Amino acid sequence: MALSYPLSTPTSIGIAQIEFRAINAVAYSQSPFTFQGQVHVYNGQAWQVDVSIPPVRKDLAEDWVAFLLALRGQYGTFLLGDPNYSGPRGTATSLSVTGSTGNTSVTATLNGSLKAGVWFSLGSGTSTRLYKVVQDISSTGTMEIYPALRSNASAASAEIDEPKGCFRLASNETSWSINEMSAYGISFGGMEAL
Repeated sequence: MALSYPLSTPTSIGIAQIEFRAINAVAYSQSPFTFQGQVHVYNGQAWQVDVSIPPVRKDLAEDWVAFLLALRGQYGTFLLGDPNYSGPRGTATSLSVTGSTGNTSVTATLNGSLKAGVWFSLGSGTSTRLYKVVQDISSTGTMEIYPALRSNASAASAEIDEPKGCFRLASNETSWSINEMSAYGISFGGMEAL
């Protein structure tokens, strides 16, 4: 059977550690004489991640090794979200988003409230995008998000229970280690697949 991207991460063993990074295309220059600065903000915003699974024995590690090899370096994509996310903070049970590509302020239609820090995703397959609410919202109206909206959305239904984004490996090199206790060590970096 042929591989179909994006792949789902293995469930044989969970993630031990994950580091999310929000990358912004901002240029800052400072005068060496007056120390005054200038800021230039560009459109680029993206997620990067570093993922590690706990040291495990071979039978649990091989699902992860096969997953990484199946990605074929930066060619394939995979879906990933915050493994500790247990649902939205606030009272909303549904969310729809309307906005234009590049907007960081979108119109949210929700049946309750959402707190800053809530993850949500829009799209499906390789166009699945991961976002975060950056300011509390208590009712339908304007919602501030990160990163900027990746594509136009017109009352697009958002996933708020198990949000994920589409990522690819940060490198074409795949590696894992095996120590003297036969424990496998697996870690990898990823970047948002845009």
